This record gives sequence, structure tokens and C-alpha cells, in this order.
Amino acid sequence: MLKTYEAKKQRIQEEILNIGNGVVEALELSLKALKDDDISLLKEIDLSVKKISAKSNEIDNLIVTTLALYSPEAKDLRELVSYLKITNELVRAGANTKSYAKMFRKAFTEDLNTKTILEYAIPLHKSTILALKTTMSMIEEHNPKHIEEKYQRVVVEESKTDDLYAMIEKNILKLISKNLELSKEYFDTLSALRKLEKTADRAASIANLLLFAEVGGDIEQS
Repeated sequence: MLKTYEAKKQRIQEEILNIGNGVVEALELSLKALKDDDISLLKEIDLSVKKISAKSNEIDNLIVTTLALYSPEAKDLRELVSYLKITNELVRAGANTKSYAKMFRKAFTEDLNTKTILEYAIPLHKSTILALKTTMSMIEEHNPKHIEEKYQRVVVEESKTDDLYAMIEKNILKLISKNLELSKEYFDTLSALRKLEKTADRAASIANLLLFAEVGGDIEQS
């Protein structure tokens, strides 16, 4: 394959990583806000979905141009097709992360049973971050065995987020039954955490696309 093709593919990978790492940074700041019991930190999350969408469109155009100019085959073709789908998943991950931060900041107050909520919300954060960080590391991985191992790690963490969200939902519903006047705040908090769990789903979808790029087979997205 021509060196110019490899250069374009590297640029595509770097641009995708920039978006993904930006979402990871936002998630890490939101985790710090919860761990430090300083929800005001969520105001500092600078994640523009508009900018992510614009950058995603730029990457998509670069991918389409690369496909047209070089007509890659087999693994190279799978990679570019996967990247074309990954940009959309990253836009959704960014949108979910921003919505989570905004919704959680507005709903989470000291009037709520914060200890019960954070008992599972913090682990949910950690698993979501680990899932997305591991997924992003797959882009720069060239060893098929390591790619499959990382994919399995992402699947495990995404499964954890499902279980943790289910526990949060169960606990919050119990809290609502005991304190109906705060039902809106509890429901809004739960909705925010659902956005966080959805971010882990997007990480799993991206990981599956990257696995497809490496080994082929069927694309099974969350």
C-alpha cells in the first residue's frame, strides 16, 4: 500500500483518538467531582457536541476520500469502514457524557441520600472510563491477540455498568418510595446516570468495530 495511504490512515486514527480522549478526560473530571464531593466541578467540563460533530464530519470526509482514491481491500477496507461507523459512536458518547454532567449537576443535591447513590455511581463511573480508555487503546494496537484481549476487557466493564446501573435504579426507586417529595430529583439523577451507562455501551460498540477491523466476521453493535 502506498505511503500516502498509510499517512492518511494514521491521520484518521489520530483524529479519532483526539475525540475519544476528550470524552475520557470529561469522564475523569466528572468522576473527580463525585469522589471529592464537589459537584460544582461538573461545570468545568468543556465538551462541545457541536465541535465533536463537526470534527466527526471532517474525519468521515477524509475516510470517504481515502476510500475513493486508494480502493483498499481486505483488512484495510474493514478498517476504514469501521472508522466511518466509529465517528458516529463517538459523537453519541460525547453527547451522553455532556448530558450526564449537566443533568447530574442540576439534580444531585444534599437533600438526596447521596451516600446510597454514590455507592454504585462511583464504580459505574470507573467502569465506564475503563471501557472507553481500553477501547481507545485498541486503535493503536497491532497485535491481533492483544486486540481480542482488550475487546474482552471492554465487554466485561460494559457488563459491569449494566449491573451497577440496575443496582442504582433499584436503590433510587426505594428512596423515592420513602421520600416522594424528592421524586423528581431522584428520577433526574437516575436519568443522568443512565446517560453514563449508555456511554459504556458506545465504548463496547466501538470495541466491536475495532475487533471487526482486525479479524473480520460480523459487526454486532450495542
